[in-house]
Amino acid sequence: MAEMTEEEADALDELWTKTTPKIKVGAGGGFFSKHRAQMVLLDEQTARILNAKAMSVRQTPSEFVTQMIRSEIVHTRHL
Repeated sequence: MAEMTEEEADALDELWTKTTPKIKVGAGGGFFSKHRAQMVLLDEQTARILNAKAMSVRQTPSEFVTQMIRSEIVHTRHL
C-alpha cells in the first residue's frame, strides 16, 4: 500500500474530523444486526489454536466453532 503524503493525510484527517457519518434508519442495519453476530474475545493462544484447527478442515473459525457446538448439542441429546 502506498504511503500518503503529508497533504493527503491532512486532507483525510480534516474530512473525517468535520464529516458526520450518515446513518440510514431502517436500511436493514449493519453486519452485526444482519447476521446476528456477536463479538467474542479470545486469548491469543486460544485464537491461534482455533485458527489452526479451522484451517486444517478448510473452514472459517466461525464455521468451525458452529460445527463443534452443534456436534456437542447432538452428542448431549443422545446421553
